[in-house]
Amino acid sequence: MGKPEILTKTQIASGKWLFLEEILYRDTHGAERKWDSVSRIKKTGAVAVIATMKPSGSLILVRQFRPPAGGHVIEFPAGLMDEGETPEMAAARELFEETGYSGRITRTTPPLYSSPGLSGETLYLVHMEIDETDLKNQNPETDFDEGEHIETFLVPLKELRPFLETACKKGDLLDARLMGFAEGIQKNGVSGRT
Repeated sequence: MGKPEILTKTQIASGKWLFLEEILYRDTHGAERKWDSVSRIKKTGAVAVIATMKPSGSLILVRQFRPPAGGHVIEFPAGLMDEGETPEMAAARELFEETGYSGRITRTTPPLYSSPGLSGETLYLVHMEIDETDLKNQNPETDFDEGEHIETFLVPLKELRPFLETACKKGDLLDARLMGFAEGIQKNGVSGRT
């Protein structure tokens, strides 16, 4: 068997933020195949912020309308990396813009792929601790981008599953990363660590 190889990428269509491309590749058996993929215009990746309040251990979650999903989604604060930003810089900026909180980065994952059958976009999970005793985190003020309306929730880790179940019953949708995190907590127990 041979090694798969990308032969060409051809842009098929483009919008304001995304473009569709056709990828021609050679599979492990040497056959040429085609695949459709979506890419972002002028963006270098995305971040999702797993932010935990200290000392309480509450998790910061957001709820916002996501047009492609057709509803309000409960998720981690997240956003796109700007040109020249590191994942950590983007995470700190997005957390502040969406929630008004700022904190200390404790770790960052390597680049991940949230939907590799659809897009080659990379995603970094950035873990942050938010000192809730710090005066700047006492009355956080958001700095939304135009068109954003985001609600912030502080959810104790032990109450995460019931919170998500209640949100679903009300008609909210759940982000896969958040649900995977909640499943891990249920399986491994609540430790207050992220």
